[in-house]
Amino acid sequence: MTALTADPPSPALRARRLPLASAALLLAVLALSLALGARPLSPTAVWQGLTDPAAPAYDVVHGMRLPRTLLGLLAGAALGLAGGVMRALTRNPLADPGLLGVNAGASAAVVTVSAVFGLSGFGGAVWFAFAGAALVAVLVHAVGGGRTATPARLVLAGTAVNAALFSYVSAIELVDTDALDRMRFWTVGSLASAQLGTVAAMTPFVVAGLVLALALARPLGALALGEDSARALGSRLPATRAGATLAVTLLCGAATAACGPLVFVGLLTPHLVVRFTGPDPRRQLPYCALFGPVLLLGADVLGRLVARPGEVQVGVVTAVAGGLLLLALVCRRGVVA
Repeated sequence: MTALTADPPSPALRARRLPLASAALLLAVLALSLALGARPLSPTAVWQGLTDPAAPAYDVVHGMRLPRTLLGLLAGAALGLAGGVMRALTRNPLADPGLLGVNAGASAAVVTVSAVFGLSGFGGAVWFAFAGAALVAVLVHAVGGGRTATPARLVLAGTAVNAALFSYVSAIELVDTDALDRMRFWTVGSLASAQLGTVAAMTPFVVAGLVLALALARPLGALALGEDSARALGSRLPATRAGATLAVTLLCGAATAACGPLVFVGLLTPHLVVRFTGPDPRRQLPYCALFGPVLLLGADVLGRLVARPGEVQVGVVTAVAGGLLLLALVCRRGVVA
């Protein structure tokens, strides 16, 4: 007697379910970020803290958890989408803003101006973060071979530049104790010092990068077929590359200036998303912007819970999880071919 098994859902059914499931997952993580921490709050207390200035939880929710949650939402969307754009642009499953040194470039620029000019805060750092991210993106592409760059060479070039820049950041902080005090949590990668002013200042840059990245989804999809095929389809490759670099610079520069160099979010997000959407950037990129905040805020909530009443900074949690994933990926045959 043959056992009865349920047929797997059709692609059309999965396509209808995925937006609802993604939105529900994001809302759940947002709620957990507002409710959990050193002092857990019930859903009722969270709602009252959001809406009633006289509620006991109002100061906790509005002063700490709401800015932190909104910052994680923006930074996660920025890093997740930047990872998807870099993966599509380089056709490399290991293409990540952190792995290819873009976040390290922004970090090195911010630490330099903090040590030299004493600048701090998002407004003082963001333009230098953009400059550092853009410079390193161009440098890695050039060192990796320019037009002849292969995925493996880009990863090697990015890893070398990344290591050199983080060594530079460490040296600056060891020499300048004032810079170390100012940047201690920032260089680890943290959402703990989030403020609504930072969220408001960061939003235009992230929105601009998001709109540009999504507008490039179709030409990036053509590029995935190969440069000759992309040209035959009418894609302007120099404009596509320049636009993608600008989008990644806006997204990574804003996220790094606000939160510090958060690694592996841009690597993890596309790998999870592609299992549900397939490789087409037109479907993949919007979901990268949705799942990036899920990963980042989930890691932040986990960091608050594992060391209560203290916390583990979100940059440490994403580094550990991302490092394990990277080991699994490089052990798979052909992952950087």
